[in-house]
Parts: sequence; C-alpha cells; structure tokens
Amino acid sequence: MKRAAIITAVLGISVWGFAANGFAQSSDKPAAQNAPAGQTAGQAAAPAGKRKPMAKTQEEFAAYNAAVALTDPAAQEKAANDFATKFPDSELRQLLYTQVMHRYQQANNADKMMEMAQKILSLDADDPEALVSVSQLLAERTRETDLDKDQRLAEARKDAQRALVTVDTDVPTGYPPEQLEAFKGYVRSEAYAILGTLDFNAKAWANAEGNLRKSIDAFPQEPDPIAVFRLSVALDMQSKYPEAMKYANQAVSMTKEGTPAGKAARDEKDRLTQLTGGSSTPAPAPPKN
Repeated sequence: MKRAAIITAVLGISVWGFAANGFAQSSDKPAAQNAPAGQTAGQAAAPAGKRKPMAKTQEEFAAYNAAVALTDPAAQEKAANDFATKFPDSELRQLLYTQVMHRYQQANNADKMMEMAQKILSLDADDPEALVSVSQLLAERTRETDLDKDQRLAEARKDAQRALVTVDTDVPTGYPPEQLEAFKGYVRSEAYAILGTLDFNAKAWANAEGNLRKSIDAFPQEPDPIAVFRLSVALDMQSKYPEAMKYANQAVSMTKEGTPAGKAARDEKDRLTQLTGGSSTPAPAPPKN
C-alpha cells in the first residue's frame, strides 16, 4: 500500500460503529478511564483517544453518506460545505472535510488540500492528520524569497511537533488495532520527516539525521523514499560514508529512474561512489611529489 493511501484506508473511508439504524445519539460519552496505579484521578494520563464521531439523526447520516460517495473533489467540497451549513453542529463535518482533503491530495492540488486542512483545524485544532498536512505543505512549498519564510517554517515545525502529541490523544478509538497502529505510525513518520526536512534545508545535518531516522523507524513497512534519500545526504555531509551509501542504495531501489526523486537518489549514489572510490570509506589522498 502506498504511503499516501494509508490514511484513507485507515480512518477516511467511513464512519464505522454506528447503531444498527445508522446513527447514534451524540450524547454518548467515552467510557471512564481509571487512573494508573499510583496516580489520583486528577493526575491521570491523557486519554488514548476520543470516541468515534456519530450522526444525531438518520437524515444527517444519509447526507453524510451521499457526500462521501462523490468522487470529484470539487463536487465533494460543495457537498461538504452544504452539509456543514445544514448540520452546523454535526460531528461528521470534520471527517467529511478530511475526505475532501484526501480527494485533493489524490488530484495533486496542494492549494485546495491546504484549504481543507485548515477547515479541519478550525473544527479541531489538534487533528493530527490536518496538522501534518499543513506542516508538510509549508515545509515543502516555502521559498527563500518568501517575505514570511521564517514565520511559515516556524509554523511547520510547531504543527509537526504538535501532531506527534495529538496522534495519541486525538484519534478516535474503537477501530481495529492494526489499523490504528498503521495510522499512528504513518502520522509519526510524516511528522518526523517534516522536522528532518526543516533541519535538512537548514543544513543542521545531525538534527536532520536524528529526525529522518525516527521517520523511517516509525513506519518501517513503508518508509518515505525522500526521507531515505535525505538521510543519505545528511550522513554524507557528516562524512558517515558507509551508512550514507546504504541509504543511497535503498533510495535508488525505492524510486524510478527518470523521476526527480530517482535522479536525486542516483546522483547521490554516484557522488558517494566517486568520493569513496567504490568502497565504504573515502579514497586516500594521492601521494605528494
């Protein structure tokens, strides 16, 4: 499964767990949690998640399903806006805008993806997927010539760091454990990749190495090839050639020749090969006359 499809497959496909008639009263509360041993109720750790969103009426549930069934991003966005107007207190608004964000992501429409992510955050400022989406777009699309560059990059870092916290507190519970773990691993991987990218662009090579390693470790079943490539370069810049070559080879194996990512990975491998004379250590300097 491709990384970009993980979120859709996990939490974006439907509202599961409704009552048999397709909706449930929103007054349902999550089960009370006992404090861990040695803690009082006031000292209890943050909850592992929130309950799944639910519709209050059959009409709301049917309107949500009709909007979700749309495949055109613009049409689904309009349906989501109409839904939010008709059901201004619906718990499903956030989930529906997440669906629209996925549609725009699949269409490679970064501007609309950002717009949907910001709508989600207006409903829930701690939504980890929306935080990561905004953070990633800011990190990747901010240019040196942007007058607000520092502000944009600071926001990207803050959002990525926040997502690492809220992925454990703001994801609905009650989904199959393996899907929840996949989703959380994906979000952590993306957040660390963004932090690594920010460090990479700032030439803070040691920090970039640490965050990019965490990105790969957080979701080892589907590592981000760009994170793998950047880790190779970060190691290269610290003269850690054996590991740099290892990750360059991995990046080459994960990318197609002729693509921007594939070319970058192959160029890095060629650089390391020339630098080390084809070995894992730098070639010795020629003797002086």
